[in-house]
Amino acid sequence: MTLTKDDSLPPVAGLLLAAGGGRRLGGRPKALLEHRGRTLAERAVAELTAGGCGPVHVVAGAAAEEVRRRLAGAGCTVVENPGWADGMGSSLRSGLASLAGTGASAVLVMLVDQPGIGAAAVARVVAAHRAGAGLVAASYAGRRGHPVLFARPHWAGVAASAEGDRGARAYLRAHAAAVTAVACEDVADPDDIDTPADLLRLLG
Repeated sequence: MTLTKDDSLPPVAGLLLAAGGGRRLGGRPKALLEHRGRTLAERAVAELTAGGCGPVHVVAGAAAEEVRRRLAGAGCTVVENPGWADGMGSSLRSGLASLAGTGASAVLVMLVDQPGIGAAAVARVVAAHRAGAGLVAASYAGRRGHPVLFARPHWAGVAASAEGDRGARAYLRAHAAAVTAVACEDVADPDDIDTPADLLRLLG
């Protein structure tokens, strides 16, 4: 399922966390890894847009200028996080701060190193929010994963709890009863690209 963005509704922003330096990949930033002729960052921006998100903001850190160059013309805003080495939490805080003036009713967060997650999963999570859910997470065989969505009233709490590499994990755990899980295992693969062995998945 792919959603066409309805301009009569408050926008759901897409937030791509793409700042990591790929330490376990020998220092190759994940955002710049190639998959089917595009970088992972380019692919993810296209999938967020096709899934009904807009505006789309990309948090860059390692090789930020090259990420910005590769995304020129992609219809997104690149936000540089100088503290990216502190972990995903700092990138999530930077991304949420960058969306303050957009008028978005919610933000859908996606990770750059999960090329098996595309527009279909994004659209399902967005649809759950349109149906009234304020906290939404894709699930895979009953296990919560990405993308995740936070309605605007949750943003301050998410930012306050985002530390180190935990991102929004602590906030979602604390509000587990309010999270709407959306099954996505039939349309997406949540495996990430984390080690040299994982790079083989980019060849498919």
